[in-house]
Amino acid sequence: MTATRVSRGFAHDVYDAVIVGGGHNGLVAAAYLARAGRSVLVLERLGHTGGAAVSTRPFAGVDARLSRYSYLVSLLPAKIVRDLGLRFRVRRRTVSSYTPHTRGGTPGGLLVGGGEDRTRESFARLTGSERAYESWREFYAMTGRAAERIFPTLTEPLPTREALRARLDDETAWRTLFEEPLGRTLEARFDDDLVRGVVLTDALIGTFADADDPSLVQNRCFLYHVIGGGTGDWDVPVGGMGALTDALADAARTAGAEIATGHEALRIHTDGTAPAEVTFRTAAGEGTVVGRHVLVNASPQALSELLAEEADPALPAPEGAQFKVNMLLSRLPRLRDASVDPREAFGGTFHIAEGYEELRRAHAEAAAGELPSVPPSEIYCHSLTDPSILGPELAEQGCQTLTLFGLHTPARLFAKDNHQAREVLLTATLAQLDAHLAEPLTDCLAFDADGRPCIEAKTPLDLERELRLPGGHIFHRDLSWPYAPPGAADAGRWGVETAHPNVLLCGAGAVRGGGVSGVPGHNAAMAVLGR
Repeated sequence: MTATRVSRGFAHDVYDAVIVGGGHNGLVAAAYLARAGRSVLVLERLGHTGGAAVSTRPFAGVDARLSRYSYLVSLLPAKIVRDLGLRFRVRRRTVSSYTPHTRGGTPGGLLVGGGEDRTRESFARLTGSERAYESWREFYAMTGRAAERIFPTLTEPLPTREALRARLDDETAWRTLFEEPLGRTLEARFDDDLVRGVVLTDALIGTFADADDPSLVQNRCFLYHVIGGGTGDWDVPVGGMGALTDALADAARTAGAEIATGHEALRIHTDGTAPAEVTFRTAAGEGTVVGRHVLVNASPQALSELLAEEADPALPAPEGAQFKVNMLLSRLPRLRDASVDPREAFGGTFHIAEGYEELRRAHAEAAAGELPSVPPSEIYCHSLTDPSILGPELAEQGCQTLTLFGLHTPARLFAKDNHQAREVLLTATLAQLDAHLAEPLTDCLAFDADGRPCIEAKTPLDLERELRLPGGHIFHRDLSWPYAPPGAADAGRWGVETAHPNVLLCGAGAVRGGGVSGVPGHNAAMAVLGR
């Protein structure tokens, strides 16, 4: 049976660039290319743009726009915001983190933020000395210097390893970040288990690894988490994450790019030189469009499928390892630690069961095929920093959002029964939070228009189904070092090139991809423009 050929209705027979996928990276590329005078068409499978960087109202009849999947901004260069004239801004959190603990039967917590004196005092109460805080300051001064030097390179042509090492010009930082397992550094620099764990968490977001993993995948994750913006700060997008992708879509359209939603790319045919043909599907049938370049804002796995090529058998299949929970509360819960205001504790990153040994044990259990018995996670409250995501009535009532990110929950743990494993993990995760609260979290949940509690949980398999993230991996695959792989002659000038000269990868799986950054989109556009 022959597929129905749909009437394209597009402005051009041949485009300078066809972009597959309307996530934030694809929109960045579209805006840059259109502003440079190129004809651009974006094909997006869903009925809206944004990919994982969207704001939605997940609870029926409730006027709260949550950043449902991606939720904080660090890796987005200010250069991209300026270049594209985006109407988008972020807001700094006044508290970096709060980590509750109970020692000697007494509840307490490590507060990082609220001023240097308060942070120093919090470290001293936890450890009994000044040394832990001084070690903390020295360590993050080192990562801060590294951030200043490394972050600007993300939007420059891809450096070699030695060129980046020379740019960093700090052998201690190079060894710490690029050569030795992070666990070795943490154990040498910090004596306290809780302090070690708080530092380690940045190496485990979306990454299933132990602190001592010889592959250094944890170091790569840690590096991207501490260099963002040249400072390592993680900021709140005003208006929610959808404000960024809405601004990008507006910038692309204003510059002349066409965006076709409800258009799912099926195949890419190219000989590498002549314009490539992209076959797509809509509700009306199949059609084709031609582009001198095709930029794929999807995973490397999806790119292989579009090109009808076999995936490299030497590469492991991507596997996500995070547990996402979104909530709306009628009020913030009271804490067992009465020394800290809940608005401060939840305004930064609220760490749960993330001591160093707790993280090690959770990883070992998950690696053995079991859900962590004490699941580690971290929470933050977007609406404390940016109340604009709440409707006026919710804001007046004192409602707040909570977003939880669970660690060490690889997709394999949900393969047998995703629903059951999700419910078991949610119960266990909330129990760990409740252990530090003066009232059960469930007593604070708001209810939707149908009388159901406002809470939703997403496993890696849920993210794979909803967003086509391979294995639910939020970075599309394990993060890469931000330099050309040694000995890789085909790495390309920008780290977005493929074996086909006119097909580029502009998604999170590109070299220097991952997170809400726009970097792969920028770099793919520069590659097309011959910059």
